[in-house]
Amino acid sequence: MIAFTIKDIIDILLVAMLLFYVYRLMKDTRSLNVFLGILIFIVIWLFVSRIIEMRLLGAIMDNLISVGALALIVIFQEEIRDFLYNLGARNKLHFFHDWFKHTSQGSLTVQHDDLIMPIVMACMSMSKGKVGALIVIERETNLDKIAATGDRLDANIAQRLIENIFFKNSPLHDGAMIISNMRIRSAGCILPVSHSINIPKELGLRHRAALGVTQETDAIAVVVSEETGGISVALDGRFRLDINAEELEIFLAEHLGSK
Repeated sequence: MIAFTIKDIIDILLVAMLLFYVYRLMKDTRSLNVFLGILIFIVIWLFVSRIIEMRLLGAIMDNLISVGALALIVIFQEEIRDFLYNLGARNKLHFFHDWFKHTSQGSLTVQHDDLIMPIVMACMSMSKGKVGALIVIERETNLDKIAATGDRLDANIAQRLIENIFFKNSPLHDGAMIISNMRIRSAGCILPVSHSINIPKELGLRHRAALGVTQETDAIAVVVSEETGGISVALDGRFRLDINAEELEIFLAEHLGSK
């Protein structure tokens, strides 16, 4: 009779939690079917080699498993990177944030006036004119590679400049604007597009690009819809759709102040 202890229960629960987390990570990507196929293969391998102990077939599957570990790294390289990033980002020590928070109040005022308000005012103006826009604001994750896909500007953040860049006849209006270190770093940038199946069909390529960059980095993406004029923000792979200027201001102040 097999002895079943509390340690075994904890072991099973931890494995179940890990598999569930990986499933959630991949359910919105095209890799989900591959992951499920690998999971089924592992179950069959355990049954063949550990339970019914078929030596020949078990040996073949053992070799496939050992070689397949390298293949998994190649197939799931993006998902592994996202997993490790999310693992680190979601476990930041809030103690240090709370301890340092009182020392940064002056810089928050500067950020609000020089960074947040020009973006909010520009988005409000573009929303009224139904001018499409996509603004990505760098936080902790470096956006050098994305910024390099566009035209370097290195300009002060100003409402009129933002509106001119996204003006319909501007050569840079189709790409994304990257804001980094209180400067407009680049415009006309190309972003990774999300392949999530949960994005509403009425949302266009700008929204998919906004979701894509926030799935891969901790940046904030602000979108103005060209079709409806609606303002949306994306963070950590999640959207807040159709917000007003006041909500946008509060959102940016909250998340840029806590970076």
